Amino acid sequence: MRARNGFTLIEVMIALTILMIVLVGMASVTTRSVHVTTVSDREEAAIQLVTDRLEFVRSDPRYNSLDSLYGTTETNFATLPGFTRVTKLTRVTTGGNDYTRVTVKVTGPGLSQPVARTITVGQP
Repeated sequence: MRARNGFTLIEVMIALTILMIVLVGMASVTTRSVHVTTVSDREEAAIQLVTDRLEFVRSDPRYNSLDSLYGTTETNFATLPGFTRVTKLTRVTTGGNDYTRVTVKVTGPGLSQPVARTITVGQP
C-alpha cells in the first residue's frame, strides 16, 4: 500500500466548522460595533446642536430680547432629519438680580434619550 497525501473528508469538515464559528463571531462583533458607532455619532451631533444654541444665547448682547430671538422649536436640520431642538428661556428676578435660565433639549431618531443642557445668563 502506498501512503496517501492530503486530508480526509472528516478533517476538512471539522476545519470548515471551526472557520464558520469564528466568522460568525466576528460578524456579530462587527455589527454591534457599527451600531454603537452610529448611536455615538447621533449623540455627538445632538450635543453639538445643544452647545451651538447655548453659545449663541450666551454671546448675544441683546439680553432683553433673548426670549423672542431664541425661544423656539426647530426641526429643519439638513444633515439630521427627524431631529428637534427646543429652546426654553425662563426669566427670573430674585433679590434685585435679573437672570435668564436657558434650557436646550434635542430629541431625534437613534438617541437613547434626549440631550438637554441648562445655563444661566445674567443681565449685563
